[in-house]
Amino acid sequence: MFTLRNQTKSLRKFIGGERRVRILMESTMVDPKTSVGGGVQDVYGEDRATEDQLVTPWTFSIASGCTLLRDPHHNKGLAFSEKERDAHYLRGLLPPAVLTQELQEKKVMQSLRKYEVPLQRYMAMMDLQERNERLFYKLLIDNVEELLPVVYTPTVGEACQKYGTIFRRPQGLYISLKEKGKILEVLKNWPEKDIQVIVVTDGERILGLGDLGCQGMGIPVGKLALYTALGGLRPSACLPITIDVGTNNQKLLDNEFYIGLKQKRATGQEYADLLHEFMSAVKQNYGEKVLVQFEDFANHNAFELLSRYSKSHLVFNDDIQGTASVVLSGVVAALKLVGGTLPDHKFLFLGAGEAGTGIAELIALEISKQTQSPVEETRKKIWLVDSKGLIVSSRKESLQHFKKPWAHEHEPVKELIDAVKAIKPTVLIGSSGVGQTFTKEVVEAMASFNEKPIILALSNPTSQSECTAEQAYTWSEGRAIFASGSPFDPVEYDGKVFSPGQANNAYIFPGLGLGLVMSGAIRVHDDMLLAASEALAGQVSQENFDKGLIYPPFSNIRKISAHIAANVAAKAYELGVATRLPRPENLVKYAESCMYSPIYRNYR
Repeated sequence: MFTLRNQTKSLRKFIGGERRVRILMESTMVDPKTSVGGGVQDVYGEDRATEDQLVTPWTFSIASGCTLLRDPHHNKGLAFSEKERDAHYLRGLLPPAVLTQELQEKKVMQSLRKYEVPLQRYMAMMDLQERNERLFYKLLIDNVEELLPVVYTPTVGEACQKYGTIFRRPQGLYISLKEKGKILEVLKNWPEKDIQVIVVTDGERILGLGDLGCQGMGIPVGKLALYTALGGLRPSACLPITIDVGTNNQKLLDNEFYIGLKQKRATGQEYADLLHEFMSAVKQNYGEKVLVQFEDFANHNAFELLSRYSKSHLVFNDDIQGTASVVLSGVVAALKLVGGTLPDHKFLFLGAGEAGTGIAELIALEISKQTQSPVEETRKKIWLVDSKGLIVSSRKESLQHFKKPWAHEHEPVKELIDAVKAIKPTVLIGSSGVGQTFTKEVVEAMASFNEKPIILALSNPTSQSECTAEQAYTWSEGRAIFASGSPFDPVEYDGKVFSPGQANNAYIFPGLGLGLVMSGAIRVHDDMLLAASEALAGQVSQENFDKGLIYPPFSNIRKISAHIAANVAAKAYELGVATRLPRPENLVKYAESCMYSPIYRNYR
């Protein structure tokens, strides 16, 4: 807190000269002759200015009184102690009661549970984050299984759709085509300077909802809240960014409340130049070790950006790599229930976009690692179906470049059910973004040639899931090993309760990010993703397996993230891309010690 002497000294420097400081201090006295309406003198002429005159928005703030209560980083609400209220000029600005953080948490949770509409809970949580940051993260950490679906999928999808309507104050940086040539200046406008993780989207493919343009900001904001709550990164070190190059969503362009550029999407060289300027500015402003996570870019841009910048920047695409890592972990864990090794199984994907091809490639890499076979050979155990049917060699010339490695020798097959019957996979994975595509006939076919078919319906939100948990268990007569992208309630079938797992990327990316940051890694390597999968699979207990779960409960997520971070950091040191030296002896304990704590601090 500043003393009066410090304030005066700062004012001298700020305004320039002792005489003007004295004039400014004297001007706060009431002078009916010179003031407006008999009040405090209008020093800057704001009240006398007409609407067409320019005024200077002067501010000089000290973290005390109302300023402290309005600062979400330091505000504690009714948890300020009697001593703190005296020291920081809070007397009279708060009711007399002094509450503990635990009691505040209980009160907020009771209020949240009264809302029947998930979007109302989302808005209440965002309001809390803007009002009291530590209490927000305390709530999220202590009630993660209940609140994760609120601050992230599936509710965040609806929030993005209505972002223009519910928008109140900016939660991240918006970089549009208007800022071309000035992106470095825009980055410097962000108040925090020590940034470790950036999540960036261009809003073209938000979850399974399509092009939401500038309203996709809800995704980076939600992801970074999880980086802090689940992975322990400091909130001040996280920066959400939306790149606005327009939108092809006509409904948004026609909406008077749309908050983004009202133009069709920029493409080609114009798009590439803006993204290149952005990536260059990020590296120039924040250095080599800032992690840039690409989020919800359309397929054609996602693969191009990852390929282009993975060799020069610390970059990660959660849709391609994060999804792949969490799904591989689930499959590896499921082997303890169905038996055999990974190379013994055959995989069929519905969906050949970012998620589908990303998962397929990581599975192929892991099989290659286990069998010492070329990855070109191990890919033959994996088949993909896109909107035109099974991806086969005869279609190779018309395929996008990222689908070509999956074009195997086989006669053309149009429908998923026919592909299932022809390939006879042991694992069926859905990443199509199209709901109800795992029909009764498909699931029954899987169950007809597998004692325990592994069925993963990964598309988000819930409405886009390839099938529900109830459908998977019922149609397979309770034999399916099932997990989904969005959460489903437990299902009772034939007197037994099945608890469906959630193949949520939130298992992987917070721990991965922590591992990269704490090791000072400068590049992301595929072996780090395999290390993250291995760590997650190792956290599934026998008790979880007994319930048919292939993922551990989210209630242990910080412990899980610490183990993932340790594995990732160990791999970074092994590969020689870690810069934080010397290497800590116990990486798990070091990861735990690096984690942000939301407990209130005591103020002098």
